[in-house]
Amino acid sequence: MGTATRQRAAGGGVSGSAGGSRRSGNPAKRAAAHGGSPGAAAGGSAPVPRSEPSLLGDLAILIGAIVVASGIAGLAGATNLGTALAFGQIGFVLALLYVLLRR
Repeated sequence: MGTATRQRAAGGGVSGSAGGSRRSGNPAKRAAAHGGSPGAAAGGSAPVPRSEPSLLGDLAILIGAIVVASGIAGLAGATNLGTALAFGQIGFVLALLYVLLRR
């Protein structure tokens, strides 16, 4: 049994070998040294999953954007309802981009 084989069997790595180098040591210490929490590296705590955005919430954002943008355009002096609704469409597109990119 060669020296490289004994080192690999013991958990150590040989730099430059075909198998590459292996990390040895305590994963909790590595995580703590790199700014992570030691409990997460050792399997102590899992990350908290983000809640899935609801369809009703997304629709409320989109409809609210049309109403608010049209209302602001109307109050700002839009010449007629068509012009105000054109600004409402622009607000809808911006809100749709927000909803799509948020996911």
